[in-house]
Amino acid sequence: MATMGVMTGVPHDVFALARSARTVTVLTGAGMSAESGVPTFRDAQTGLWTQVAPEDLATPEGWERDKAYVNAWFLWRVHLVRSVEPNAGHYAIARWAAFPDREIRIVTQNIDDLHERAGSPVLAHVHGSLFEWRCDRCERPAPTPEPPFATTGPIDHIAPDQCIHCASGEIRPGVVWFNEPLPQDSFFKAALVCRDADLVLVVGTSGIVQPAATLPHLAMAAGVPVIELDPRPTEFSPYATHVWRTTAALGLPALVDALADQARGGIE
Repeated sequence: MATMGVMTGVPHDVFALARSARTVTVLTGAGMSAESGVPTFRDAQTGLWTQVAPEDLATPEGWERDKAYVNAWFLWRVHLVRSVEPNAGHYAIARWAAFPDREIRIVTQNIDDLHERAGSPVLAHVHGSLFEWRCDRCERPAPTPEPPFATTGPIDHIAPDQCIHCASGEIRPGVVWFNEPLPQDSFFKAALVCRDADLVLVVGTSGIVQPAATLPHLAMAAGVPVIELDPRPTEFSPYATHVWRTTAALGLPALVDALADQARGGIE
């Protein structure tokens, strides 16, 4: 039999906490999706938008000023996300959730759908979703528009769809823009599952963006151990119970494989 860290590369303390935890909350950020090739907000400012400030593309004021411009940029984001696949880290979380007597709750700051496409339900998209569009007036949900980018690059202006429920509304992306509050229900659920977990795993987040950055601190205040999984130091690193310097696509499959081996009696 192998001991942890020799055969698997998983730190012993990380493995021990994951093995004993029955309810696990996984908080994921941009680093989780970056390994699938999803550019961060600033990285996605390519081509026609290289000289535009992010705040001009993702604020209520920017939307009201030029809806067709903002709509085109977010439709390009939809196209970019649809063109990539979940990575090994996404699939590892889905496998972990299938273990007997395990409950894995996913809270993500990412606006993509890669967790869902890997087979994991997401408890809370705390910054909204690219795939949950809604009316900018009556707030009723609407289907995600089809991006017209199958063979061409980005288009600088695309008029938004009209709301089918009200006379004056137009369809906007269901993401949280600058100067907008987080969805209260999503953040409440996220805070709850951070405080009542046996373990919180923080994957690929900077620890900077508020108020989402408070979530792992809520867990620690409740006495819940928190593991940070990230290749680089973050603002949260000094506070984590354990820090594992690895990427999501490498570390999560290794951890879940180790847990599966232990369940089969292969690792002590």
